[in-house]
Amino acid sequence: MAVKMASSRIIFLGMALLLAAHASAQLSESFYNTKCPGGVQAVQNVVTSAVRSDRRNAAGLLRLHFHDCFVRGCDGSVLLASTPGTTAEKDAGPNKSLQGFAIIDQAKAALEKTCPGVFSCADILALAARDAISFIGGPKWKVPLGRRDGSVSLASEAVSNLPGDKFSYSQLISNFGSKGLSETDMVALSGAHTIGLTFCSKVTPRLYNFPGSSTGADPYLNTTFVTSERKVCPNTASARNNFLLMDRTRGGQTFDVNYYNNVLSHSAVFKSDDALISTSSGRSKVIKFASSQSTFFSSFASAMEKMGRVGVLTGTKGKIRTQCSRK
Repeated sequence: MAVKMASSRIIFLGMALLLAAHASAQLSESFYNTKCPGGVQAVQNVVTSAVRSDRRNAAGLLRLHFHDCFVRGCDGSVLLASTPGTTAEKDAGPNKSLQGFAIIDQAKAALEKTCPGVFSCADILALAARDAISFIGGPKWKVPLGRRDGSVSLASEAVSNLPGDKFSYSQLISNFGSKGLSETDMVALSGAHTIGLTFCSKVTPRLYNFPGSSTGADPYLNTTFVTSERKVCPNTASARNNFLLMDRTRGGQTFDVNYYNNVLSHSAVFKSDDALISTSSGRSKVIKFASSQSTFFSSFASAMEKMGRVGVLTGTKGKIRTQCSRK
């Protein structure tokens, strides 16, 4: 009986992988060439304008795409609003600091005027992430299109699928691997922490209340880093929701390799960042990316294109929402 059950699981997993590969293969960069000419450019115009007015929007749009793809695949479910009786992904604990929804809505509204009911919210998310990062000097990657939008969005699935900021290296590998992403993809995508913000509440325990520390700070952390972060995040209840730069170098809004230098110098924000150099395999990858921006950019672009194909809905599956926040 156990052998039969194991065999059934293997067959089911194999079928799931084949179906996912088939859906991914249906994506194409030219998908909207005749369906919605100028649609891809319209998204880029909205995104470029938003990031030009506030460079922090780049990190917000990148994170939106990542958090979408890791829960039910890249189906735009992170954009759906909660309804009576159902708490959506966007209202889950890990997603409460997500930003960029208004930019996606703006792009969708522009597309609905020229190509009503054609351009999916999931594709807008994928394009927006690429265009935003490219605009601030990061790499540019291919975005094959043709994703359709999902109709299910559950906060509980966001909690169970998104990687935690205290994950160990093995937990990170397992989490990313469950989405078909490799160890190298994981280390490369972690480099997104070179931009963006987090709440002080995420780091104050490491700055003031670390168990067994005579100074209160996590002894793993660089003392200079601790001093500078304590100035931004005082140990008060009112400061818990203050924002902290993920990477303080160059204002925290330049896409570069400084994140990896922070990890190597014990000056990164999360325990999951520290985990990248907890193994010889991870350390070697961090050193490689830290020493070559071109290598990092190439690996990041490859990983983003790969992530953008995770769990996509194509063909007759899913739908095209007219408003990204509503089913």
